Amino acid sequence: MAAHSTLVIKVTAGADVPERCSQAFTVASVAAASGVPVSLWLTGESAWFALPGKAAEFTLPHAAPLPDLMAAVRANGRITLCTQCAARREIGAEDVIEGVRIAGAPVFVSEIMAEGAQALVY
Repeated sequence: MAAHSTLVIKVTAGADVPERCSQAFTVASVAAASGVPVSLWLTGESAWFALPGKAAEFTLPHAAPLPDLMAAVRANGRITLCTQCAARREIGAEDVIEGVRIAGAPVFVSEIMAEGAQALVY
């Protein structure tokens, strides 16, 4: 991956599939901490983590705390909550934690189609 490439990660799992969820956040945070531009998309059940306090409720043995992983991504990348996922859960822009934006499929497609972008789905 070129130094300017963005790693776009779409996480669909939340507390319902904790290992897959944790893997997505771990990969995103490690990449961001390594200087890789990261765009983490919260979709499906992971949408709840855009709300204050929800990441702190997530637990998985031998996994880094989700709030720490999210903080690493927010510090060095971008977190986006899917527009439709937010609407289905009645989450508005005023509800999400600082540093989380709400955007839809056109923005996601634009990001994954950008030159050099790499995409992962969990």
